[in-house]
Amino acid sequence: MIGKRIQQFRLEKGWSITELADRAGVAKSYLSSIERDLNVNPSIQFLEKIAAVLEVDIQSLLRTDDSSDHQPILDGEWTQLMEEAIQTGISKEQFKELIQFLASYKMFDKGTGKNLRGR
Repeated sequence: MIGKRIQQFRLEKGWSITELADRAGVAKSYLSSIERDLNVNPSIQFLEKIAAVLEVDIQSLLRTDDSSDHQPILDGEWTQLMEEAIQTGISKEQFKELIQFLASYKMFDKGTGKNLRGR
């Protein structure tokens, strides 16, 4: 989805994939893998670079379809939280570990300390 939106905006500018990659300062191979949906989870930093060069906001890249009533994949609050996490220097791996920790924390009854999943 995101890759197709990037491709659409790139083609509207009349740019080749090489030209967009050069202008944004990203690897052509990485951009190509995004556009072909081989990589469907680009980083916020990547999206910021691409959006800036294409002169669109990140929300435009995250839209789910081309209809007039676009609903972004992430609402503004989630986007802001993700950007704040990135600015603090947290890595993707650290963020994943935090999510796993929080998920495992939810599995335990706070009162008894027992695992709610029966383990």
